[in-house]
Amino acid sequence: MTVSRVLSGSSNVSADRRAAVEQAIAQLDYSPNIAARRLAGGGGLRIGLLYSNPSASYLSEFLVGGLDQAQRRDVQLLVEKCDSGESELHAASHLLKSGVDGLILPPPLCNSRPLLDFIRAENIPAVAVASGLPIEGMASISIDDFAAARTVTEHLLSLGHRRIGFIIGSQTQTASARRRDGYVAALATAGIDPDPQLFAQGDFSYRSGLEAAERLLSLPEPPTAIFASNDDMAAATIAVAHRRGLNVPGVLSVCGFDDTPLATTIWPELTTLRQPVAEMACAAIDLLADAITTGRWGANPSPGHHTFGFTLIRRETDSAAVQR
Repeated sequence: MTVSRVLSGSSNVSADRRAAVEQAIAQLDYSPNIAARRLAGGGGLRIGLLYSNPSASYLSEFLVGGLDQAQRRDVQLLVEKCDSGESELHAASHLLKSGVDGLILPPPLCNSRPLLDFIRAENIPAVAVASGLPIEGMASISIDDFAAARTVTEHLLSLGHRRIGFIIGSQTQTASARRRDGYVAALATAGIDPDPQLFAQGDFSYRSGLEAAERLLSLPEPPTAIFASNDDMAAATIAVAHRRGLNVPGVLSVCGFDDTPLATTIWPELTTLRQPVAEMACAAIDLLADAITTGRWGANPSPGHHTFGFTLIRRETDSAAVQR
């Protein structure tokens, strides 16, 4: 299995073992027989990826990571767009009928209860990506959203900000609640009671960020910093600040979440929490391909929750608080 993983480009192999296998391959002048490998595995792998995400930046990074790793693993990746409700069940059913061996569910579909129940009923391998909490009976990948949001909030507190607005993500996603809780925990540690007025509801879309930022910046005592739950809503916050003549970061500091390509295409460039979106997509391909292959050999793969690290990326939208 280790040799197979090295040959297929899986990242789930230690550096030492990979080096030993590659040395043996070079000494033996070995090249794999693709037809034989597919015959032994019961045919080439076909993985379905369902998507329904309001953030084009997040989605593009996820798709690039998934497509690159699928090519390295010699996996055929079928991508299907769907909306919420009945459409997502129809899309999943359509992929199953097309012969996929497993499904990848990026947010928000990783938290769709009807879809998760459907997948369990069909007994098909699946990986949920960026779900705020582990999902029973299904492999999942995420960062620690609570700790990540706490890190961003602590950073703003360290700059002297005490009135920090928070734009919440979609109410249907567990990651949104985890990020909100991390923000609240950081305030509590600093001895600050959360102000209900400083919460604004978003749904991870740019438009929802515009509306949320307008509400926060219209307060009689507006925040000196705003932490948005993703980069799209943070970019919208900066746009609202510019429209109101507020200097970012001189008057208002703004932080985002994800570190998608959008973070470095706006001005000023966004300070944000880096979630390794592309790497998580690669890991989802690996996990699912390994689970499918293991299942074909008669074994029963055990699902687990895999946690990735995160990094605060400081750019140009945060600075010390200025008293108004």
